Amino acid sequence: MTTRTLALSALALGAIGTAPPAGAQPDTGRDSAVVIGLYDPATGGPARPASGTIRLTLDDAIQIALERAYAVRLAQLDVENSQSQVREAYGQLLPRVDASSSYTRNVVQANPFAGSSAGSLFSGLGAIGWLQFNEQARTDDDPTTQPISLAEYQRRVGEGQAAVGYNPADSSNPFGTDNQFTNTLSLSQPIYSGTAFAAVKGARALVEINESAVAQREDETIDQTRQAFYGALLAQEQAAVQRASLDRSRETFDDASLLVAQGVRPVLERLNAEVDLANAETGVVTAEAQAESARDQLLLTLGLPVDAPVELVGELAPPEEALFQTVGLAAASARALDLRPDIQQAALAVRLNEVQRDITKAGLYPSLSAFVNASYSGNIPDDRSFLTNPDPSDPFTFEAGSTDFFSEAYWQPALSVGLRMNWLLFDGFQTRRRIQQNQIAVDQAEIQLEQARNAAALEVAQAVRQLQSAERRLGTQAQTVATAETAFAFASARLQEGVATQLDVRTSSQNLDVARLNYLQAVYDALVARSAYERATGTIEPEPLDLAPRPEPSPRIPASLQTDAVPEAAPLTPTGGTDSPR
Repeated sequence: MTTRTLALSALALGAIGTAPPAGAQPDTGRDSAVVIGLYDPATGGPARPASGTIRLTLDDAIQIALERAYAVRLAQLDVENSQSQVREAYGQLLPRVDASSSYTRNVVQANPFAGSSAGSLFSGLGAIGWLQFNEQARTDDDPTTQPISLAEYQRRVGEGQAAVGYNPADSSNPFGTDNQFTNTLSLSQPIYSGTAFAAVKGARALVEINESAVAQREDETIDQTRQAFYGALLAQEQAAVQRASLDRSRETFDDASLLVAQGVRPVLERLNAEVDLANAETGVVTAEAQAESARDQLLLTLGLPVDAPVELVGELAPPEEALFQTVGLAAASARALDLRPDIQQAALAVRLNEVQRDITKAGLYPSLSAFVNASYSGNIPDDRSFLTNPDPSDPFTFEAGSTDFFSEAYWQPALSVGLRMNWLLFDGFQTRRRIQQNQIAVDQAEIQLEQARNAAALEVAQAVRQLQSAERRLGTQAQTVATAETAFAFASARLQEGVATQLDVRTSSQNLDVARLNYLQAVYDALVARSAYERATGTIEPEPLDLAPRPEPSPRIPASLQTDAVPEAAPLTPTGGTDSPR
């Protein structure tokens, strides 16, 4: 588990521990929301408290997105796969041990001397004993021993063998064995292999490429999550502006109705105020629906259920002045070339193709390895019985015996060591053609690297311009809001004095709404532009920008916009006067 996953697990467990006891009535107020990290590794989904609303900060959203984003997870698996390939490549440099074992049953054994005169030679070997017996009978001093014929000699030998239960017809083939066992152990150690060494370098380069891919996917995920979170906050703030406009329209309608009832204003003013009120109600419904859709889109981006009871924590406040500080375009482009993961990927791709070329080149050179082969084989007949002659003076007396299965007469060890060199001397120039193809791949990767660098420089330039434009628009819109608030307060005061009409108040109120909405859009654009600048320069980080409310309002932001208040005017009283403004 990663550190991020452990931290989210701890937050989830802390939230579960704050669940109210059974039977307790949940508090539905805003303060009852539980601040937790939504991702629960145990379930693969959000960790919800027993009751209450889940409060989602930007940091929570980013952490959840990094844990659940499919692109990030797939890229992380690519890293693990390439790390396994590195270990596999190192395996080519380690000793290799092979063990084999076989058993062969010779059901029918062939006579290796069939069709030749060698068979008669071996069949005549039995006469040697008869010749030796007759020679001894002629030369010894015992008158009872006389030479005998070959047939008589063979008859007496047969009787002696039969006496101990031996039948020559049942004996095994003397030129083969019924059972063959072979056990072999081979060990080889590469001493020099250019292909193996280059393969290790290539596997390492692949790991770095995949790690850069993970970083790139994380950068994209952080930027997308920020945009979705800012968009949800923007929709919420726009709905708040519409609700404030609805409150002003309702007050205007009530005042107009009172004045019309007193006969000091025409009925047309009340009708116009009623239309404005209906339009404001429609605007609130539309804005709230858009806020819900933006919230659902955020949850969808995070891979969470869209029906999760989530409350976004933070306000759409403009970035601090320091966040608008950027380096020069040249320095920003240089930083992007050093830090952007996609540029690092393109550079590593060049190196990876160079390594592949080196691997192919290594095939032109010899490889050297040492080997050790050990074997233990056995040739074992089914009939392991034998006859012995206990009395050399009596060739017709025998004793029967049997050999053990694991007798050294059947089993033989063997051991050999040596060096082995492999060198492909000629392959029809195939290797050289593959080297040419690898070099073309290197040239293509270098062109792609140059293209990626130019594209990054262009993206940085666009991000710098957008950030500068967002900063200027933010200052202009902040001043516009202040002016619109002053105009609305002035129109309200003139209406109290009877020198302005309801139309003047409605117009200034609408201008104030437009100014506030434009200001919120400028804040959103500034936040998105800052995130895009960080991504373009490769400096984006999981930590969110500061969205928490500050104790003191920034001088750039009208205080009335933060509090959603306008200067109070005295209650309207029936008064005479002209309908035209002063």
